[in-house]
Amino acid sequence: MTKARIPGPLAATLGGVALILAWWLFSLLVFQQQEGTTFTPVPSPYAVFDWLFVQGNIAGAWSVFQPTITAAAIGYLWGNGIALVLATFVLVFPRTETVITQIAVVTYCLPIVAVGGISVVVLGGAKNPGDPSATAIFLAALVCVFTTVVGAILGFTSADKASLDVVRVYGGGAWTQLRKVRLIAALPAILNALQIAVPTAFLGAVLGEYLGSITAGVGPTLIRLQGQLDSAGVWSVFLLCAVFALAAYGLFGLVIKLVTPWVAGVSGVGGKAS
Repeated sequence: MTKARIPGPLAATLGGVALILAWWLFSLLVFQQQEGTTFTPVPSPYAVFDWLFVQGNIAGAWSVFQPTITAAAIGYLWGNGIALVLATFVLVFPRTETVITQIAVVTYCLPIVAVGGISVVVLGGAKNPGDPSATAIFLAALVCVFTTVVGAILGFTSADKASLDVVRVYGGGAWTQLRKVRLIAALPAILNALQIAVPTAFLGAVLGEYLGSITAGVGPTLIRLQGQLDSAGVWSVFLLCAVFALAAYGLFGLVIKLVTPWVAGVSGVGGKAS
């Protein structure tokens, strides 16, 4: 007997309402405006709404996010591309698995703020105003490597041995096994790792911008708003970042369902869900 589960959209709506309610209570009861000042550490949801829509700051959101999204996308492609190459190298040369895995672990354990500081000195920021930061691209790529390497290796090694033996018996070599069995078996794990890397790359890009050497983007915008003690603006940019990351993560999840319908228990056209 299966337990009834709350539908995903309803659960997301209830969770969002609960978070907004908790946010409003914290701003009202815990983080109150300090006497003699106009500064509020945690603005109310209405203050954020006012900053975004009443004051019209939402109109300039794309100009703020465009360099960051571009840096995150470029870093995402580079980081995951390198990770997939490393995982494929393990597939071709299995004895290198320990070495490749340790390399991925090192990229995960590196203090990203310190690495970002070094990359600002070595790589610099944006060449021209409005261009993505080289440091943001590098950090976006760096934070993607670990999850994708691990996910791809686990996927490649999860192939059914019986299926591999069948291919071998019928004269198929390593390349045929890769195309017919290993890639299909690895696809769900690889896509899940790539999905996790979407918000991670965006976070890395924001951090890279936050370290400086760039005039446009989420990072410098946050620095400017913090210097102005504009808490409503800071929270607004933070919420827009969260909305973008969640939306990108969710859209990639839809792509996964379309590409790997068998994982969700959906058969082909005319079939029934398992």
